[in-house]
Amino acid sequence: MSAKHYKFDVTMACSGCSNAVNRVLTRLPGVKNVEISLEKQTVDVISDLDYDTVLQAISKTGKKVNGGTIVSA
Repeated sequence: MSAKHYKFDVTMACSGCSNAVNRVLTRLPGVKNVEISLEKQTVDVISDLDYDTVLQAISKTGKKVNGGTIVSA
């Protein structure tokens, strides 16, 4: 199975918020890379996991996910 690239629009107020999202995602088995931009309020994830699994992991941090797209599958 090849890795997929997802981009999420996530409301994050501070570096603590982005660190919480990063911590949850990097602990997920199957996640290859995570790039978070606090300035742009985006979370880019390269993962073997499906979209919903990654979305649920971000949502569990309590941050508001305003949307997401599958950049490449």
